[in-house]
Amino acid sequence: MGVPKVGTAYEDKSLDCMYETYDMPKKVYFVVTDGKNILGGAGISPLDKYNGNICELQKMYFRPEARGKGIGSKMMAKCLGFAKDNGFEKCYLETMPYMDDARKLYRKVGFETIDAPMGDTGHYSCTVWMLKDL
Repeated sequence: MGVPKVGTAYEDKSLDCMYETYDMPKKVYFVVTDGKNILGGAGISPLDKYNGNICELQKMYFRPEARGKGIGSKMMAKCLGFAKDNGFEKCYLETMPYMDDARKLYRKVGFETIDAPMGDTGHYSCTVWMLKDL
């Protein structure tokens, strides 16, 4: 997808310990499989270094063969349901300006573009920031 390797989730130390990262209160990472292969996943976590009741949609990625089948919409519903059930008031995400399909999905479920990043995710290469009321 042309995502830079620096200033994005590619640099997150959590990639080496996903189970430990998300095995905590108010955090979750969902994975979709076809029975044999991982097709994609997405997570919810409190927004890093932010004083407020906002979570972040994190690491939402799908293999090309999983796209266009409604899996992303179902994953969004699962993640946002978890966020709401855990008392978060808003959900934040960061993405890239050329990820048109992803942004279309985010808008479809109610995310709106905001003017500046929130918290401190360390993803300085992600230049599109979005927020949704839960």
